[in-house]
Amino acid sequence: MRKIIICAFLTLDGVMQAPGGPYEDTESGFRHGGWQKPVDDGELGSVVAGWYERSDAMLLGRKTYDIFASYWPTADPGNPFTHRMNSMHKYVASRTLTSVEWQNSTLLEGDTVAAVRELKVSGGGSINVVGSGDLAQTLMRHGLVDEYRLTVHPVIIGTGKRLFADGAVPTALQPVSVSTTKGGTVVGVYRPNGEPSYDSY
Repeated sequence: MRKIIICAFLTLDGVMQAPGGPYEDTESGFRHGGWQKPVDDGELGSVVAGWYERSDAMLLGRKTYDIFASYWPTADPGNPFTHRMNSMHKYVASRTLTSVEWQNSTLLEGDTVAAVRELKVSGGGSINVVGSGDLAQTLMRHGLVDEYRLTVHPVIIGTGKRLFADGAVPTALQPVSVSTTKGGTVVGVYRPNGEPSYDSY
C-alpha cells in the first residue's frame, strides 16, 4: 500500500502559506509571502531532496499545481530539483480544472477522498503532498495521512493559513526522526499514532 506523506514548511506559529515568494499566495490579504528564504541556513536543500528521492509521486491541490506548473517546466536545468520535479508523477485534486498540461500529471476524477483511497491501494511506495493546504486538511479529516515531514522555521508571522488549523482532528504522533539545523530550523518526521491520551499531573 502506498503512503500519503504531507511535506510542509511551517513558521514557528504553524503558518504554511506562501513560503516561497511575496506573490505566491496573497489570499485573504496575506502580506508575508516569501518568509522562508531569509531563515534558510543552507542545510534544508539536502533534507528536502531526500524527501523527493524517496518518493514516487506528488499529490497537489489546484493552487500549488498552478504555481509549480508555471515554474518548473522552464526552470534552470542546472537546478538539481528541476529534473526531479518535472519527471516524477503528479496527481492533481481540483474541482475547477478540466485538464493538466504539466508533463506526467494526472487530474483525479470524481470525489477526491475516494480517488486518494484508490491511489493508496494501487501499489507501493509513497506520494508526497506538497503545499496544498486545503487538500491536506481534507486528507487529515479522513484519516488518509500516513506521515508528516515538517520543517519548522524560527520566525513568527502571526497570520496566514495553518497546517493544523482550528478543527484539526486530535491525533497522537509517533516521532520518527527530529533534528535541528545550524540556523534553528527543526526538521521532524512523524507518523499518526491513534488518538491522543490524557492524564493529569
